[in-house]
Amino acid sequence: MKIRNLLAISIGLAFSSLVYAQETKTEETTAAVPTEVIDRLNIPGPLTFNGNEYFLAWSKQNSATWAQQQYILRDDDFKNYKELINISYFDKEIDIETAVKQKVEYVEKRKERTQDKYSFVSVTESPDGKEIIVDYLVTVVPQEGESYAEYNIDRFKNFDTNGKKSFVIFSYSKRIAGDLKYSSKALSKERSRLMEAIITTAVPMVTYKPTAVEPKK
Repeated sequence: MKIRNLLAISIGLAFSSLVYAQETKTEETTAAVPTEVIDRLNIPGPLTFNGNEYFLAWSKQNSATWAQQQYILRDDDFKNYKELINISYFDKEIDIETAVKQKVEYVEKRKERTQDKYSFVSVTESPDGKEIIVDYLVTVVPQEGESYAEYNIDRFKNFDTNGKKSFVIFSYSKRIAGDLKYSSKALSKERSRLMEAIITTAVPMVTYKPTAVEPKK
């Protein structure tokens, strides 16, 4: 993959808040773990990434065309995870460059709003242009609990199966708590290894059968 200049992504189209809303990371509160987790995407588990296994911990039907699932390590705490995989599946075609542009703008605006001096964002494009990765680092100082740095990799991919178009965001998130300078530096050192892992990992196949849309709380 090649690093793409962020300024080259100058799409003027408006993209809905779906890409933002698929985030349940950074300072946003992760949903409470339900007593029964529904596999809405019919993905055989556990997922394997970077030599580790991740187990389905949460799922939600956000709309008739958008379902989301999250996976954590077996012994991890969902509310205060160390590593998490998020899969957002959109049962429709979405412009990939518009989605990427919106994510980059979200991270840059957050950095400015929170004065996050450790934050960065970068875009990587596959040679054929069919996939784009946005990776970024943020630091979070919660009202309660320990501060932490969080490194995220979002892999955007369009599918066209026998004329049926869909869109997937396969995301990996890792957190290190403690001193923000130290934790940010530690995550930055892992960047190349984690980027290679997500590039070489196959995006899971989805067999999508929509369930009832969950009401907003």
